[in-house]
Amino acid sequence: MDSLFLAFSVVFPLFFHMSMGYGLRRLEILDQHTLDVMNRLVFQFFLPVLLFINIYNTDLQSSVNLPLMAFAAIGILLVFAVLYWLVPRIEKENCRRGVLIQGIFRSNFIIFGIPVAAAIFGEGQIGPVALLISVVVPLFNVLAVISLEMYREGTTEWSKILKGVVTNPLILASVFSIGFLLLNIRLPAFLEKSLADLAKVATPLALLLLGCSFHFSATRHCWRQVLTGVLGRLILVPVLLLPTAIMLGFRGLELAGLLALFASPSAVSSFTMAKQMDGDSELAGQLVVYSSAFSILTMFLWIVILKQGNYI
Repeated sequence: MDSLFLAFSVVFPLFFHMSMGYGLRRLEILDQHTLDVMNRLVFQFFLPVLLFINIYNTDLQSSVNLPLMAFAAIGILLVFAVLYWLVPRIEKENCRRGVLIQGIFRSNFIIFGIPVAAAIFGEGQIGPVALLISVVVPLFNVLAVISLEMYREGTTEWSKILKGVVTNPLILASVFSIGFLLLNIRLPAFLEKSLADLAKVATPLALLLLGCSFHFSATRHCWRQVLTGVLGRLILVPVLLLPTAIMLGFRGLELAGLLALFASPSAVSSFTMAKQMDGDSELAGQLVVYSSAFSILTMFLWIVILKQGNYI
């Protein structure tokens, strides 16, 4: 019963925020133009601020966990490599290939993952998980740009890939925050508090906007790709990597961090990136919508299973 209550208390806030967003959209309080502007605001400002604060407030000495960081990076690279080989063999349209690869390997670690780990172990106890962001987010973004650019119409321009990587707001936030940590630079207290207050807006606002983006009827044109992406993201990736992590000895907060990384739905920013890079943005949006909706159930089940097994 304790496991069920824990799982419910972790998952319910995610469900509540998305439901509120869906309700606002149904009531026509927000129009599409406003949603587009707010999504850009979240992607270019609020999420980078959240990322910066999470890494900036990490105790570097006690939070560096090299085995955890290495497993996370290797796991992402292996999934990407398998998808890079497999997806072109099951999907014929170039504009959908990169989107499908991105939708499966790239998880919503910041918006879904960090709240999950914090709900299980407490906000002040997730230093190693927060520090995973410094490895995971740049890797996600580099691989996402590569996958979308490789299947873009016309010739591949590596200069555009490089520009897309170095100008990505999340990567820039990671670099700055790591630099502050390594150089032991501390912000004035009033500025740090202001940024922390702004960071608190990011997760609920992103989830609210995600709920606003739910258009279940739009799936009829790409249901096969959506089914493939959702099963890959929520079932196959965690089934392959979480038991491997357990066999390698990861437990407690470490395993919760990997659960947050590998069992979260497709990243919200994958829709924005697909739109900017001429991918099938409708498919990207549907992957985010359906993986987010069904992750409420799958995340609940994963937490119950791991808690019952005394792994977290």
